[in-house]
Parts: sequence; C-alpha cells; structure tokens
Amino acid sequence: MAKYSSKINKIRTFALSLIFSGFIVMYIGLFFRAHPVVVTLFMLFGLFFILLSTVVYFWIGMLSTKAVQVVCPGCGKPTKMLGRVDICMHCNEPLTLDPELEGKAFDESYNRKRLQK
Repeated sequence: MAKYSSKINKIRTFALSLIFSGFIVMYIGLFFRAHPVVVTLFMLFGLFFILLSTVVYFWIGMLSTKAVQVVCPGCGKPTKMLGRVDICMHCNEPLTLDPELEGKAFDESYNRKRLQK
C-alpha cells in the first residue's frame, strides 16, 4: 500500500529538500578551493536552490490561505484540504468534499482534471 501525505505537506517537504540540496551543493564547492571560478559557480547554484525554496514556500503559503479548512472526522483536528480528495495532516484519514467520492477507496488521481468528467 502506498504511503500518502497531504498535498501541502508534500510541497513543504519539497521546499525543505531544496534548502538542504542548496547547502550540499555549496559544500561540494568547497572541495574546489583551488579553482575560484568553480567555487563561485557551486555557491551561486546552491544559492539558486535556496532562493527557489523561498519561492516555493511563499507559493505554498499563499495556496494554504486559499485552501478549504475542514475538521477531520477521524481525529477531530482542523486540517486544510486542496483538491477533491486529500489526506488529513494529522492522522492520514482520507478526506473529500465531493459527495460522489464518499465511500470510495482513496486515490490521488481523483484530483486530475481529465478524470473529473
């Protein structure tokens, strides 16, 4: 069985991985101290990753403000939901606001536009 996570948490995890990737790229650049141009390229590339993560964090923050907030029937905690189906951020309970999908097995493909018809 596949491990699911809420969409907001997936995007936040991606942004965090961009930050760590940026630091790793910068650290690799330190191994080329004898070549200042190579060090500079690695530092700039790492900085690009960190700036990209800032953009992703800003984007998910704006998206999070527009997300529908629901109370999870499983744990009773408020959670934010993106799309037709999502997972509770706290207890991984499948959530949906679409009456057609209630009772069906959870599948992230329900959020794709071509499958909504």
